[in-house]
Amino acid sequence: MSAGGVLGWLVLSALAPGAAHLRAGWRKTGLALISCYAAGLLALLALWLATDLGNLIGSLTENSWLTTIVVGSGVLGLAWFVLIVHSFVVLRPGRLPQGGQILTGTLAGLLAVLVVVPFGGLGQTVWTYQRTLNDIFKETPADGEPPVAEPKPEDPWAGRRRVNILLLGGDADDHRVGVRTDSMNLASVDVTTGNTVLFSLPRNLENVRFRPGTPMAERFPNGFRLPTDPGGGRSDLLNSVWEYADAHPEIFGGKQRQGPKVLMDTIGYTLGVKVDWYALVNMWGFARLIDAIGGITINVETDVVFGKYNEGLVKAGTRKLKGADAMWYARSRTNSDDYTRMRRQRCVLGALLDQADPATVLSRFNRIALATKELIRTDIPRPMLKHLVPLALKVKNAEVTSVQFVPPLINTGYPDWDKIRTIAGKALRDSAVTKPAVAATASASPTASSGPSPKKTPKKVAKQPGDNPAQGLTEGCGGAL
Repeated sequence: MSAGGVLGWLVLSALAPGAAHLRAGWRKTGLALISCYAAGLLALLALWLATDLGNLIGSLTENSWLTTIVVGSGVLGLAWFVLIVHSFVVLRPGRLPQGGQILTGTLAGLLAVLVVVPFGGLGQTVWTYQRTLNDIFKETPADGEPPVAEPKPEDPWAGRRRVNILLLGGDADDHRVGVRTDSMNLASVDVTTGNTVLFSLPRNLENVRFRPGTPMAERFPNGFRLPTDPGGGRSDLLNSVWEYADAHPEIFGGKQRQGPKVLMDTIGYTLGVKVDWYALVNMWGFARLIDAIGGITINVETDVVFGKYNEGLVKAGTRKLKGADAMWYARSRTNSDDYTRMRRQRCVLGALLDQADPATVLSRFNRIALATKELIRTDIPRPMLKHLVPLALKVKNAEVTSVQFVPPLINTGYPDWDKIRTIAGKALRDSAVTKPAVAATASASPTASSGPSPKKTPKKVAKQPGDNPAQGLTEGCGGAL
């Protein structure tokens, strides 16, 4: 056999284990290797065809599966290395001239190393994924909290038709004490269809009411009201509830870190729903996440000025924004107000949801994982991830509507609490009866700039007759792409 023949059979063996052994006359070994390889491929194909993709991906959040994949990758990588080496030996390269022996030996060694690389890459990626999940989602509850019950496979939602997750954006600042939740959105997801309503609450909502019978309601029976700050500002707005609860453990019998629980209950009471979990996003960690996916493309309606001395500028037009510029676009108050800023934040969320496609996530996985670990603080139990992942995949292709409780719909200084609950209830009922939608084509909002219109705006929801403030997630965004 020539040197080319030896190398050819080695390459074929890397793709079809046992081929070189059959060529060398090791029939039983070759047939055994090929049979095991074919059986493994058929088993994987059968698993793929028999399992719902969402449930399969959800299962891959469990530690047992992830550990199995990491260990299995190492074992298979070693097995393929040994396979190439043994295939080279049975082909008897010693019969080649000295030059051929050197050439085939060198290239066989390189091939043996190369076949290990995919298995090593898979193991490293899964290990990073597992470590990130373990850092964000805790297996054990916080001090003083009851243990989390394992979800029942037949009904992981315990009879709930909707899952309500509070999405919070906060500033981590060395010069700021406590947590200020400057962005507050409640995502209410239908567990059957994936249809979602995103309720946006303004940070400056005043006279916040607390659920009757709670410690905060006893402290503030007429609403959340504190003396004016020395500088004339107020520290009794909705975005201060978490910080205030954390700073006053005596209200809760000495229990520490009650801020998340209090804010969840307060917003749930405001909207007339029960909030299941929260996720607090560090806004500048969010910028790193946007950088990790390569930026997001947004049609900026007007110039957005930012910076302490107005030295920064995000120019109008269709822009691919890096993380820092995307955050300034979402958060700048210069020449603007809180309500315009809330709309821009919604636009950034919509653009991220639309543009973080699976191919991008996979190709940039390690960077995304590292950014995410610095990004999120949450009380979502680790056992629920298995069920939340397929639900999130449903949301990707379902209808997402948005309700913003801002003027003139709501007077933030004197909120009509009954009106807020009525609007929220109607939006939830409308979402429940709407069928899951594929991405629909729609024109840009009339308020968009004269820049180019996008080809499509996913999850666009048509306005319904009557007083219905619900709108598509990217509606009014000037064409978030």
